[in-house]
Amino acid sequence: MTKKQKDKTTEEQILIAAKKVFVRDGMTGARMQDIADEAGINKALLHYYFKNKEKLFEVIFMEAANRLFPKINEIFTAELPLFEKIERFCDEYITLVMENPYLPLFVLNEIHRDPNYFLGKVWKGKSTPKPEKFLAQIEAEKATGTIKDIHPLHLLMNMLSMTIFPFVAKPMLQKNMGMNEQQFRMVMEQRKTEIPRFIIDSIKA
Repeated sequence: MTKKQKDKTTEEQILIAAKKVFVRDGMTGARMQDIADEAGINKALLHYYFKNKEKLFEVIFMEAANRLFPKINEIFTAELPLFEKIERFCDEYITLVMENPYLPLFVLNEIHRDPNYFLGKVWKGKSTPKPEKFLAQIEAEKATGTIKDIHPLHLLMNMLSMTIFPFVAKPMLQKNMGMNEQQFRMVMEQRKTEIPRFIIDSIKA
């Protein structure tokens, strides 16, 4: 194995370990030593590849973002019925965030801290979100009487908030509702169909 191949293997090993620790302990609770232990390497070697946990988290976040955002844009611009787009959006978003539950809170924190820098970094070299076709499709459905008179932006915000909020409020929901991790995941699986059904029933003419 060449040094380049070894470096790539070690880096992948670290990223897999870090993702496990971030999922388990969150961004704040994760420690570099825990990540090193999970990866089966010493802390000095971990720091050789990644200076701190923030840099490590950024790599993991960008990997997830690069998977999610193109999928969302694909849904927005696809030649699909409106109700199917709502269903696909909820399914895709919840599926990815269940794999990376730390993402919503991290994004919210970074956007509030420095929105221009964060969004510029996320969208650098990539296409920005393109909801225009989706919003226009909502207006068209209103015009034909398929759906009720709802502002397209409010419909999009409803989709976003109903999928994002449970992950942001997860600790509170688990404590107040007495849910363990398995129960929370089961509820989120159910929401893949519950959210679009609720939204579609509320706007259907």
